[in-house]
Amino acid sequence: MTKVIITGSKGRMGQALISSAKKIPSVQIIAQIDKGDDLANTVDQGEVVIDFSAHSVTVEVAALCAQHKIPLVIGTTGHTDTDTFEIQAHKKSIPIVWASNFSTGVNTMFWLTRKAAEILGPEFDLEVVEMHHRLKKDAPSGTAKTLAEILANVRKLHLEEAARHGRVGLVGERQPGEIGIHSIRGGDVVGDHTVIFANAGERLELTHKASSRDTFANGALRAALWVVKQKPGLYDMQDVLGLK
Repeated sequence: MTKVIITGSKGRMGQALISSAKKIPSVQIIAQIDKGDDLANTVDQGEVVIDFSAHSVTVEVAALCAQHKIPLVIGTTGHTDTDTFEIQAHKKSIPIVWASNFSTGVNTMFWLTRKAAEILGPEFDLEVVEMHHRLKKDAPSGTAKTLAEILANVRKLHLEEAARHGRVGLVGERQPGEIGIHSIRGGDVVGDHTVIFANAGERLELTHKASSRDTFANGALRAALWVVKQKPGLYDMQDVLGLK
């Protein structure tokens, strides 16, 4: 049985993890950490930490895990470049699974997006649309960023230069090197993502819609069971699912 510590345990994903773990005999949640709790008091008792707290907390969680040689699964998004650099530095000490989305379906979508971009070629315009619940704080979603990064990688573009986050005013004609990224917020939507490949006369759309957070929770727990067997390094769900 793998002993798991959850940070961000009172949040939506934290609660989904706790609920889903009860159905997996090989997982034991031995600590639930949230605001006011000190991870340092319990980190040595676990075999892996799953972090769904907040992007501002992940740096501290990663440092503590590295100090105690505890594998880490990261599900938070919205990190700054500095945060990302500091977190990734710990890959030399511990195995880390860092994914923008733990859904098996979404990770299949990542794979399909790359293949479609390679097959369809530069003639097709690229747009990414995502929708989440009204309480989500960061935009675009981590999953939308990953999809855009995949598209940019295939086209050999720098995403920072190619990204167009919505359009307003007299922006002129769409340029071939653009990757549109659009965020919609409302209601209690768990997470919808669509990648659009549009050309004259035809359009291909890849869409994934999540109706339950259990999808992400089960994926994160699967990642936790996998990462405890890995060598230090930085991994994602494509590695966990064997899609690379």
